[in-house]
Amino acid sequence: MSPNGKVYLIPSFLHENTRELIPSYVIKAIQECEVFFVENERTARRYLKSVWKDMVIDQYEWFTIHEKEEELKSTFVRLLKAGKTIGIISEAGCPGIADPGQILVSVAQEENFTVKPLVGPSSILLALMASGMNGQQFQFVGYLPIDSKERGKKIEELEIESMKKNCTQVFIETPYRNNQLLQALLQRCKESTSLCIAVDITSPDEHIKTKTIQEWKKQLPELNKKPTIFLLLAKK
Repeated sequence: MSPNGKVYLIPSFLHENTRELIPSYVIKAIQECEVFFVENERTARRYLKSVWKDMVIDQYEWFTIHEKEEELKSTFVRLLKAGKTIGIISEAGCPGIADPGQILVSVAQEENFTVKPLVGPSSILLALMASGMNGQQFQFVGYLPIDSKERGKKIEELEIESMKKNCTQVFIETPYRNNQLLQALLQRCKESTSLCIAVDITSPDEHIKTKTIQEWKKQLPELNKKPTIFLLLAKK
């Protein structure tokens, strides 16, 4: 028999003007929670208040997901063993997906607590859906190396793997380095390789396009400081 504590993985919107993308049943789950573990307390409070206007923020316990993992895990387990219903909230999108909340979900599974993932926008999956690339075989590799030499080497490795396995490679970059990453992709990849650039997903300025490297070289998008997902698929 599992303990009484329960964990809700609460999705948040990717842009503040897209509240309609949060299903009503997510709000019901939020109303069940007594404690929140969040990536950023200020923005999480604002988000919850925006989707549930009657929420009295100060009636809840708040914990920020931080680098002191053992202390955080201990508090998390203690609250679950006390029978608390806990909500985990990512800064944007879905908890546990390219998100530090994963460390708490792992603990909840180890301790045999109920974990309930809730439907909401994931920029990674939305980009893959719209790319036209292989959705049967793909991998998310997170951030590529910052060092230009190491980054170039990694891009070449990803392209080779994509070609061998017919695998879509999905990755991201800190928004202010997007243009540098794009330049590295154009320099290192074969001209026949497909690259999807998905920008500002779910916002009014959303732009998702898949072109070959050769086609992208003819007209470069401006990506500086714009949330972007990159997807790469190489041809044999």
